[in-house]
Parts: sequence; structure tokens; C-alpha cells
Amino acid sequence: MPRRLLPLNGLRAFEASARHLSFKEAAEELHVTPAAISHQVKALEELLGQPLFRRLTRQLVLTEAAQLALPELRQGFAHLHRASELLQSGSEDKVLTVSVAPTFAAKWLVPRLIGFQEAHPDIEVRISANEHLVDFEAEDVDAAIRFGSGGYPGLQVDWLFSASVAPVCAPSLLERGAPLQRPADLADHTLLHLSDTRSHEAAPAWRMWLKAAGVPEIEAMRGPKYSSYVLLAEAAVAGQGVALIETAVIGSELASGRLVRLFCGLPRASTGFCYYFVTPERRAGLRKIQLFRDWILAESERFRAEDGGEETASEDPAGAAEAL
Repeated sequence: MPRRLLPLNGLRAFEASARHLSFKEAAEELHVTPAAISHQVKALEELLGQPLFRRLTRQLVLTEAAQLALPELRQGFAHLHRASELLQSGSEDKVLTVSVAPTFAAKWLVPRLIGFQEAHPDIEVRISANEHLVDFEAEDVDAAIRFGSGGYPGLQVDWLFSASVAPVCAPSLLERGAPLQRPADLADHTLLHLSDTRSHEAAPAWRMWLKAAGVPEIEAMRGPKYSSYVLLAEAAVAGQGVALIETAVIGSELASGRLVRLFCGLPRASTGFCYYFVTPERRAGLRKIQLFRDWILAESERFRAEDGGEETASEDPAGAAEAL
């Protein structure tokens, strides 16, 4: 005779209580009262004929049997959660929410998004543009584009491209200013800087670029600073100086001729960070995510070719700190 399954509500109450070692915190998570959690756990213990917790003063301690059962129970609830998502995927596939940093969303992703929408008109893409690192367990977000090292445990990670920077300026600066034919000419021009909210290690720095270009003697810190790529690009368009900007976010300015790229013969300078498409492993099989993943990987490959080279994921820095 198969054994009778234990009540699901009791198991949920036990799992949450065991994870938090607190009836109060378990109650907050499950949106019930602490008394209800205590009652469900007590009923489960009576059904099992053995305690699951040692109730000390202001502290819960798991019994040996509870410690052994907890990992299996967590895995079981994870499978139930995944099965529920698959059963609901028919309706959920109509809406795809992607978390992206605002500048990258506006300058790289959104201008290309029409291609995905035309290919898959049944999927409604919602862009959540913010700087914070999305919590997939707490937020209603399907996927994200992250900028950093690529070390994201529990997520399916796909490398998109490395972040490279280039000096740019307005065409008017070339016409009326001092010559800008070689990196050494930057000594006679104002340098424009990015001073954003991300890790300072991730922001493109003139010091790094000038050293790589063979002119480390030029003072790298002089010149005004701007808190976003948008402001930095507009300052460069206005002819205020030469800016060092990620090529991924100035495609429209270069294509329109509002900005021109300087010293194109030099190798591209990498910031040491990369863009990645990430999604929870348990959701990676959903149709809407698979379709968007295939599309953005193809768009990234096209961008790498247009940007002047095929970079590989092997260029990823091993110990880089996450920036977004």
C-alpha cells in the first residue's frame, strides 16, 4: 500500500519555518498569522508522531529527522513551482518582462526591438529600465541584461559582447579645433568624463585608454564629468570636447554623423566587462524566453561584426567585479 501524502499546507508551513527558524517570519512569507503556522506545524508533528523542532526560548532548532528531510522538501517545492509555471506558460508566454539598465535599453536594445516584435507579435515585451540588480525570486521579471563578470549562480547565462570604448567628438571640433589625427593630439583638447553610479572599475577611464594608446603622459583627469552616457554624449555632440564612450550606446550618434570616432586605426579598448543575457534556470525553457534569447544572441552577433570585430567569451575577465 502506498503511503499517504502529508498535507501540503503543513509541509509548506514547516519548510518556511525551517528555512527562517522562525514562525513569525514564515507567517510573513506565507501571508498568514504566526498562530496559523504554529498550528499547521503542530498538526504535522502529531501526524508524524515525532517533533520537527525543539522549541527553545526565542529560538527554534531542527530535529535530526527534520534536517534530513528539509533539502528534499525544498527540492520538491522547487519542482512544484516549475510545474506550475509550465502549466501556466500558455498565458504567461504573452508577456515578457526584461530588466535592463536605462542607457543600454534606450541606446541599444529598444532601437532593435522592432525586429523581435515583428517576428513574434503574440509576445508583449515589457522593458523594466532600472539600475538595480533584479531579484528574480521577489520581482516579476523573466530575464535581464547584466553588465559585469558573468558569475551569476542559479541563472542561465549567455555572453552577448564585451564592452569596448572609443574616443568620439563632434565633426565641428575637427573643423575648428586643434588637430586630432593621433592620440598625442588629445593634449590640446578638453577630455570629457563619465562619472556614473556604477562601479568605478566598470566606467571607461581616460587614464586606461591613454596608457593603452601610448600617451600616458597626457593628464587624464582634467575636464568636466557627467553622470550618464546620455549627458556625456550630448556634451560631445555640442563640441565641448572629446569623450570616451562605450560603442554599444552611441550607435545612433555615429550613424547620424552627430559624433565621429577618432583614431580608428587603433585596436579597440576593452573595459574588461561584458554584457550578458540572464534568466533563472527554472524558467529558461519557457517559449517566450527561448525566442527572445535566440533573437538577442543573433542581434549581439550582428553588433559585434558591425562594431569591428568578433570578440569571444574567452575574453571575459576572471576576477572582474559585478557592476550592474
